[in-house]
Amino acid sequence: MKAPNPIAFTAFGIDVMWYGVLIGLGFCLAIILSYTRAPQFKIKSDDIIDFAIFLIPISIICARAYYVIFSWDKYRGDIAAILNIRGGGLAIHGGIIGGMLVAIGFCYFKKIRFFDLADLIFPTVALAQAIGRWGNFFNSEAHGGPTNLPWAIEVNGQMVHPTFLYESIWCLMLFIFLSWMSHRRSFSGQIACLYGILYSIERALVEQLRTDSLMIGPLKQAQVLSLCIIIVCIILYSILKRKYKTGSGVN
Repeated sequence: MKAPNPIAFTAFGIDVMWYGVLIGLGFCLAIILSYTRAPQFKIKSDDIIDFAIFLIPISIICARAYYVIFSWDKYRGDIAAILNIRGGGLAIHGGIIGGMLVAIGFCYFKKIRFFDLADLIFPTVALAQAIGRWGNFFNSEAHGGPTNLPWAIEVNGQMVHPTFLYESIWCLMLFIFLSWMSHRRSFSGQIACLYGILYSIERALVEQLRTDSLMIGPLKQAQVLSLCIIIVCIILYSILKRKYKTGSGVN
């Protein structure tokens, strides 16, 4: 199967790319679901709109900056290329880091518990990822190495692993699982930690198949970061759970 035309439509002489359409759709669904579920986490629904106003631009900027930093040889001295995100080049880890920074500042000023907001947001982040990954398909990027599997896709005349599809399916299942767990949440921070652990396990495994990974020297940075996130989230999960059981934590 070949990737279709990356251009969704043309308006006023400007090509609108599927990459941007799908990322935008993911953001919109995440905001809508978070808005409707906010009271479950003792957060005002209107606060989600305020949060989104800051979250969307800053997370996109951070996702792009992260990608450019780890691909500096490609973008060195080319400002136009750095600013051109229409053809792809957003790193989810950068977006999450940016989103977390916005969340910390937002919770401080709004007097919202950070882990409540994180538990609310992260299931919808997984859904947004499941949708946004299809933008990689339209751009013929973020794919794996050669394979003869029945579900292989064709890129540059070669059949390769559709790693975007693997992650999309995993993130969709992760969204369903975390949404289900949200109704059974024992302590604040539980859902956010589960997201960090489960997404990072998938990312570390799928990254091994990819041929366009961002690198830290000889190592794939996504795998290094994923391993760090898994360790931190397991430790944090244990601490928060222990505090809840001893009554020193707040549910």
